[in-house]
Formats: sequence, C-alpha cells, structure tokens
Amino acid sequence: MNDVCNAPGLLPIETAIQNILSSINAISHNETISIMQSVGRVLANDVKSNINVPAHNNSAMDGYAVCISDKSLTYTQVGSVFAGQTFEGTLTPGQCVRIMTGAAIAPGANGVVMQENASVNGDQITFTAQPAVDENIRFAGEDIAINDVILNAGDKLKAVDVGLLASLGIADINVTRKLKVAVFSTGDELIEPGQPLKKGAIYESNRAVIISALQQQNVDVLDLGIISDDKALITQAFLSADEKADAVISSGGVSVGEADFTKEVLNEIGNIHFWKIAMKPGKPFAFGKLPNSYFFGLPGNPVSAAVTFNQLVEPALQKLSGLGQVAPKMRFNAITTSVVKKRPGRADFQRATASTNEQGDLLVTPFNKQGSGVLSSLSRANCLIVVPAQSGSIAKGETVSIEFL
Repeated sequence: MNDVCNAPGLLPIETAIQNILSSINAISHNETISIMQSVGRVLANDVKSNINVPAHNNSAMDGYAVCISDKSLTYTQVGSVFAGQTFEGTLTPGQCVRIMTGAAIAPGANGVVMQENASVNGDQITFTAQPAVDENIRFAGEDIAINDVILNAGDKLKAVDVGLLASLGIADINVTRKLKVAVFSTGDELIEPGQPLKKGAIYESNRAVIISALQQQNVDVLDLGIISDDKALITQAFLSADEKADAVISSGGVSVGEADFTKEVLNEIGNIHFWKIAMKPGKPFAFGKLPNSYFFGLPGNPVSAAVTFNQLVEPALQKLSGLGQVAPKMRFNAITTSVVKKRPGRADFQRATASTNEQGDLLVTPFNKQGSGVLSSLSRANCLIVVPAQSGSIAKGETVSIEFL
C-alpha cells in the first residue's frame, strides 16, 4: 500500500532547513542593556577584557607565602595577608607571611606552602619539605589577560557568561534587540480555552504551544488569536503581522482543503519558498517572505505544528536573532525496546521515552499512538526517534538516533 504523502515533490527536511537558513538575514538593530537582564540575549559585538584576571598574583590556598631560602626548612613569619589586603614591605630569603586563599602575593614572595605542610612555633614556621618556586601561586592574567576576547558577537549569553562579565567590572552590554514574532491560528472549528465547546468544534492548542516555546526563547510575542476561514480576514492578519513583526507564524490553512486560504493569501502578498516537506508529522509546512518579515505556516494538527516548530522554526529564529552559529540538534544513539514502525518515503520523528538500563545503555521505547493529533503522547515523550526518509521499520534491539525534547 502506497502512502500518498510519500509522493515525489516533497522537499527533504535537510534541504528545507538549509534553504530556510540561507534565506534569512539576522536583524541588525542593537540595544544596550544591564547585564542583569541579558541572559538569553545575543551579543552584538565582541567583548574584550580591560583588566587582568586575576588582577594580581594571588595565593591558591591558605598557607604561607615564602621568599625561598635553600638553607633551611624553618622560616620567620613577618606578617599576615588576608583576601582584599596587601603586605607592606618586601620579603627577603627565609621570611614568610601567613596568607589566605585569594590574597595578593607579598612582594618578594615566590611560592606558597599549604598550611597542612607547616608547623608553628611562635614566629618560626617549619615546613615538611623545601618550598618550590611558583608553587600554589595564581598569576595575574593567567585566566584572562587585558584585551583578550572573552565573548564573541553572536554568542547567546548564559547565566555563567553574565557572571564572567560581572567579574570584569562590565555592567552594561550591547545586544541585538529581541525578536518580534506574531502568532495566529486559522480555522472556523477552533475555540479559545475557557469558552463553551460547541458541537463540531475543538479547543485551539497550537498557539499555546508555540507562544510558550517563544517565551522560553526571550522573544516578544504578538498574539493575534484565532482567525476565521475567511480570505479577507486572513489577508488582514498577515498584513497587520507583517507591519509589526520580524517573523509571522500561523498554524492551519496550508493543506489542500477548500477552506485553506493561507497558502493562497501568501502567494498574493508574499513569496512562498516551499510548502511541502518530506517529514512525518508535518508535511504541509510553508516558508517564505512577506514584504517586511519571514513567515512560517505550520500544519493545523497539534503534533505536526509542535514538531515542525521544533525542527524548522527554532533554527530559523536563532539565525534571525543574530546567533553566530546555529548548531544542529544533538542526537544520541539508543537501542530500541520494541519495533519502530515506518514506511520509506519521509523522515519520521516518532514520540518516545528514553531511559538507561543497569549497564548504562541508552534505551528508547516508541509510543504506539503516533497520530498527528495525539498531543498527549508528545506531552509524555522525552525524546523523538529520528528515522531517515529511506528507512523502513526498525526491529527491536536495533540502534536508532534520538533527540531529547
């Protein structure tokens, strides 16, 4: 039995991703913000250090900073240095100062002996072994030197990056502005959650998934709600969204039904690059350009919408936001615990759960229900099994690629 969705003319998903990324130019507008609001934002410029880190030679541990003498294991303590303090004076051979971790190395000192290797008798400190030159000293600039590039334009800032900026005394940073993304769904059958469910209607869930995912990516979202299956209303929605947003995401209306006007409208006011993908779920996916923005037409089925957003839209928005390098999604090898059913023709992204056995092997179990309307299975899944287009069913015990959700 042939799958009509496997007909020639469907664009391979790898080609689709390449086409999308090659078509998108990153936004160019920047803004300066406090580092405390910068997590998840994309740097607009390289960041150089204007100080050494550490700023001065300092002790790597609690102990004694010594001016090494080859004549004796016993040194005379002439002072103490705590973190944030300095020693006034210069040590001569045979002298030492008590020092705490992070404290500046006293002038003349050329080694630090840990306190566990010292015995104290008044101001006489005896070590268990001859101190070594440079031992237990952290040198100025050994982590970061003045003018070192510490973060690059296009980097997406993590929490630890913010700490790194703070450690250099940087309070404000130049980043690309947030993306503005407009979202709406089309369909006369759709009802907003919280409203009475009419006969023949369904609650609209695609926007909830998409908007929530966008909010996790530090995106400003313009929610245009549900648009009826009316060509004039859909046209107005696209025109309004195009005026205000960098990207427009719609769900529904890109199939081949009589009331699916989205593709027709997009052809009139924009330029569709492609609209059929050789992937399952998610064949009816449209991508193209409006006068001022990029558009992504997702399928109406909820799993198809979520998976195409994950696989195709997320990388596109990363590039659009100015991210320097859009890395491919990480995949891991896992052993199947049951048959993975599939027909050749389209790349398949099957919902599954991954776990490890007592030997540490990564195992994966596909769900029995893989229909594009079964959103509950995607909610329970912690990964997707990625099966290449040319592959058929995969037996239990075979190795497959998975992407964690």
